[in-house]
Amino acid sequence: MQHVKADEGMIPPAALDVSRVSHAYGPKQVLSDVSFMVPQGRFSVLLGLNGAGKTTLFSLICHLYDSRHGAIRIFGHDVVRQSGHALRRLGIVFQARTLDLDLSVYHNLAYHASLHGIGRGEARQRIGLLLQQVGMEDRLHAKVRALSGGQMRRVEIVRALLHRPPLLLLDEATVGLDIRSRADILATIRRLVAEERISVLWATHLIDEVDVSDRVVLLHKGRVLADGRVSDVVSASGTEDIGQAFGVLTQSGAQAEEVLR
Repeated sequence: MQHVKADEGMIPPAALDVSRVSHAYGPKQVLSDVSFMVPQGRFSVLLGLNGAGKTTLFSLICHLYDSRHGAIRIFGHDVVRQSGHALRRLGIVFQARTLDLDLSVYHNLAYHASLHGIGRGEARQRIGLLLQQVGMEDRLHAKVRALSGGQMRRVEIVRALLHRPPLLLLDEATVGLDIRSRADILATIRRLVAEERISVLWATHLIDEVDVSDRVVLLHKGRVLADGRVSDVVSASGTEDIGQAFGVLTQSGAQAEEVLR
């Protein structure tokens, strides 16, 4: 019987494919052989303590600087060799806030739209629609300085979505917010995934932001300790929930490091 090879073009690429990425700052190794994928149209969590390497990884994905080892692809486009094609499919919300406090919400967003070549009329339409989706339509002309921390985050999410990227990265997006604001921001992003089929990588150190239905990547001291559905990670660790699994896996990783020393 003749075997027919499947057309590889029919298999959709991952929204994000990180393959054997390592990175160091001088002699300090920050990421070691990191590999994982974010499926299209799914909410995935990058879970790790502060200092695990999450922000460094995001900087590499955004091509703020290069990694000498490994490859990163966004919808099949290499971030280094095809940076234009890759990065136009990416929206990002960094941990540090970057809005101009002295400008209005509209002018912050309109300026960002112009950087992406979006015309004034189209920009106004997109800004209005996105602000409505995140419950901020009444703050269009407010100065950013007058907004709460949670409202600023919503504006940054709108800014990241203005050029309609199919992949959204959020680095510790709820840091410094109160419990209700945290829950509202997380619910907004989950709703975008469900309704718009946006692919999301949500980086956090907070266990309670992980849902049992998520995919999770556990990053600890620059290494991936687990990658898969939360239920599978919990089952494989012999624990009852993701918090316990994270504790067991990080402890095992620490013991392995001692053996290697």
